[in-house]
Amino acid sequence: MTVAASDFVKQTGTSSFCVYNAQFTHFTLLSTSHLDLWITSDQCSLVMVEKDGCNSCLISIRVLRVSLVDELEGRIDSLLEILVSREVFTRDDREEVLCQLGPRARVRKVLDILECKGEEAAKIFLSISSHHQQEAQTHSKEVNTDQPQSIEYNKVKQKHKDILRRRSESMLFYNTRHGEKILFSEHYVNLLLADGHQGLEIKRHEVLTFGQKRLSMQQKSAVHRKIAPTELFSNTKGNHPVKKVLVTGVAGIGKTILVQKILFDFGGNKNHLAFDFIIHMTFRDLNLIDKPTNFRELVLRKNRHLAKTLDNILENDNKLLIILDGFDEFRHYRSCDVDVFVTEPDEEAEVVEVLGSLMQGELLPNASVMLTSRPAAINHIPVGYIDRFVLIAGFSLDEVQDFFLRYFQDSALADQMFAVVSANELMLTLCYIPAFCYIVCCILKESRDLCGESPKTMTDIYVQYLVALIRSHTQSRAETFLQEQRAGGIRQLSDIVLKLGRLAFQKLMEHQTLFYSSDQDVAALEGCSLVSTFLDKTVVQEPGCTEEVYSFAHLTVQEFFAAVYCAATDHPLPDAVTHTAGPVERTNNGHLDLFNRFLSGILSERNANLLSRHLGLCYDKEKVKTHRWRIIREVTVLCDNGTHILNHLHCLFEQQDPSLALELQPKLLRVNVSDETLSQMDYNAIKYFLDLTKGDISELDLTGTGIRCEALRDIQPLLLRCKNLW
Repeated sequence: MTVAASDFVKQTGTSSFCVYNAQFTHFTLLSTSHLDLWITSDQCSLVMVEKDGCNSCLISIRVLRVSLVDELEGRIDSLLEILVSREVFTRDDREEVLCQLGPRARVRKVLDILECKGEEAAKIFLSISSHHQQEAQTHSKEVNTDQPQSIEYNKVKQKHKDILRRRSESMLFYNTRHGEKILFSEHYVNLLLADGHQGLEIKRHEVLTFGQKRLSMQQKSAVHRKIAPTELFSNTKGNHPVKKVLVTGVAGIGKTILVQKILFDFGGNKNHLAFDFIIHMTFRDLNLIDKPTNFRELVLRKNRHLAKTLDNILENDNKLLIILDGFDEFRHYRSCDVDVFVTEPDEEAEVVEVLGSLMQGELLPNASVMLTSRPAAINHIPVGYIDRFVLIAGFSLDEVQDFFLRYFQDSALADQMFAVVSANELMLTLCYIPAFCYIVCCILKESRDLCGESPKTMTDIYVQYLVALIRSHTQSRAETFLQEQRAGGIRQLSDIVLKLGRLAFQKLMEHQTLFYSSDQDVAALEGCSLVSTFLDKTVVQEPGCTEEVYSFAHLTVQEFFAAVYCAATDHPLPDAVTHTAGPVERTNNGHLDLFNRFLSGILSERNANLLSRHLGLCYDKEKVKTHRWRIIREVTVLCDNGTHILNHLHCLFEQQDPSLALELQPKLLRVNVSDETLSQMDYNAIKYFLDLTKGDISELDLTGTGIRCEALRDIQPLLLRCKNLW
């Protein structure tokens, strides 16, 4: 039981106690014939333990177990030697203790062994501990506490920085050729970071809503304070330390690049972040752990050079930053709000419990933690423990221009290409996302002769991207590949594309973005020379084995390949897919929105011809007709019923075929796009449809769309045709 020490002294008086002489930093043991009293150092409370026969010292050790681990972890090795010399422990006991990983585990093992040694051994242990503590306190007074860290600590710190810099000095673009080195310092472009919390409920495909959110953020710069990477852990208000930071952003926005920027600067001794050490982990790697582990082992997996100093690093956890990158890729991300906690770095548990304890501050509570995630997964993060929310908004217009200059390495050419993009509203909007900016630059560089006009739709961009990359890589291959190409290479290319498409489609239906070498669909790609063009590979070494983890260069690239597979094979069209999907897919969460739009665009005549000409992909004409008929039927029904129609209008827009609109003859033209924050791409699709239709518009519902004055002025002639306007 615990009572106030002052109250207890008033009632009994301290003269009735004899001091047992077992003093620790936090507790002082006073003992009587009936009970032990442990008084805290501030003397405001004490713990009373009733003696049970001759087992009072054992009971005291049990009660104070947690505190003893804290007190003795820094001197357990020397204490162990004294226990052996006093013959309290045997040499076998010592070996058993020394086999434990970390000082805290060794203290716990000592306490476990004492349980079996009896009361006399426990009494000697307490006496030795008391004497040892007094010597340590005397020695600490003689040492200047202000002197800098040990030479060994500083040597390891510099070595760790050198390793981080080496690991982060190269930038991996989405189709970097094997052996190609692109220096991070020469190609990094600043990202726009803003204080702010992204909405937890994502109703639509996050990439599709990005353009509008990005423009909205620019307009509300007074609300969203722009910050630099150096300010992530600083607090302008000063009333609460920033320890846990959550960085969110859509796929391809630059979350991992931001992490690389922090590691690169830290490794280059740009000490704008006041940490001694940064530990970087990716959830992609952590997915490979399928047995109980501990935080110490997680650190040493890729940082064996820290083994000798790790105890000191973890002890000074207020100088430690832990970066956990890609929470949305964690296969256990729905289970991180744990209620079974790990409190010690060497305490074994399931990986989700270790990471959940770290996020919630139960493990290494003084350490700083930076977590990155796509928006779709953040409702599974225990956000109550987050001190700062940061949103990556991608590039500003200036950064887009900077990216073009660094990509093309020629200012005149970069200006020319940027002018082309600026004239295309769709391409310019997408360029605010770094991954898309790269895709657009790749198209401009490689495919200017592929078609006579600038891409108008998302599918146009991705078809040109696919053809451009395949042309670029096949032209740079060795003569052996060119000989293969003459002997039927087009057919080989189509086979590879369809194999990639099958992988993309199967995993998209399962909500998976990471694939392992053990997967059957991945194994089918073995030996395909072009796979590295579209799939990123991470090799993770485990004891006794090597595991390869794959993902498409970008989430939308996976959706595009899935649509190509569905269009160019005998696989059923989307209706059959959605009917066999689970209840989550049938809800309006946007999971298959972009897939359906890509499918519609690929089945259009212009893109079908382009893919057939360059990749040998052939389409069943009946499937094309069936899809066109389905668009006409579904848009007609939706218009007649006034049901939500936005994604179907996008599918119509992707076709870019005015003749489709002539076949649309709804009895009532009712267009309901309510309760969606409309992006510029959404406006374009709505306007395209209404421009093609003739006569009165029975009803147009723009409720809750965030429509702005400029957009209303732009569609004013259409509004005058409306009988009912919401």
